[in-house]
Amino acid sequence: MSTPSELLKNVSGLLLEKNLHIATAESCTGGLLAHTLTNIAGSSSYFERGVITYSNQAKMDLLRVPKPILDSVGAVSAEVAKVMAKGIRENAGVDIGLATTGIAGPGGGSKEKPVGLVFIGCASSRGTSVKKYQFQGKRVEIKQATCFEALQMLLECLS
Repeated sequence: MSTPSELLKNVSGLLLEKNLHIATAESCTGGLLAHTLTNIAGSSSYFERGVITYSNQAKMDLLRVPKPILDSVGAVSAEVAKVMAKGIRENAGVDIGLATTGIAGPGGGSKEKPVGLVFIGCASSRGTSVKKYQFQGKRVEIKQATCFEALQMLLECLS
């Protein structure tokens, strides 16, 4: 298993090698994913933009997440992660859109959607995939785990 810095180096190298551009749409990670992707010198060659769409209104306004989806399944769902990833990819005109939505806690969870529930979406020309996770730990640990798994998912998308 890679360390976070090794994973970031691999992802960065592949984005540069393949001349691909990425944009992020984040909710539960609050910008941590964009921050991490831009921690490498030269990241401006592949990182286009990142948006933090914490509220449902922001998801609708900036990523075209339909209100009926938010009303029926909620912001923390596979459906919303998929639309977020596709939305940022289209809006930014990039090769890859990467999105996170979840419940970092310590509050906000329920029996159906407990703290630590996260969905990560990755959209590219090959389609859009979404993965569901159930992380444990404190808020910062959940955000860090989400960021790491989003990078893992990006690596898979690039390979």
